[in-house]
Amino acid sequence: MNLNELKPAAGSVRNNKRLGRGQGSGRGGTSTRGHKGAKSRSGYSTKIGFEGGQMPLQRRVPKFGFTNPNRVEYRAINLDVLQTLSVEKGLERIDAAVLIQNGLASKNDLIKILGRGEFTAKVSISAHKFSASAVKAIEAAGGTIEQA
Repeated sequence: MNLNELKPAAGSVRNNKRLGRGQGSGRGGTSTRGHKGAKSRSGYSTKIGFEGGQMPLQRRVPKFGFTNPNRVEYRAINLDVLQTLSVEKGLERIDAAVLIQNGLASKNDLIKILGRGEFTAKVSISAHKFSASAVKAIEAAGGTIEQA
């Protein structure tokens, strides 16, 4: 190591040139902001998506389609997931609390059971909705269904 290789520790040195403290400082007057315009004023910030007066992308792109404000979203959980859950945990009843506890749903979710996979566990399942194939598979395995 040589003297010409010495440097201060990272973050220990900062720029001490203060803005707006007179012409003698080299950064007085306009305080490096230039003359006039919104950017020279205090409190300036651009709006999100502002492109300098050019028509913003959000307004240039064509809009189409329809979003139904009354749509009901369900958290879909398949039977193969419930099968592994009931086998691993040794459950006889599966409801929203069990699914939330095991990270399969969150507390505000509406739950729908779908019929993918094999289901052999004899369990009571409580959910908001069931697909026809799920109902068929659960009842064939000797389980029961409860609408929550």
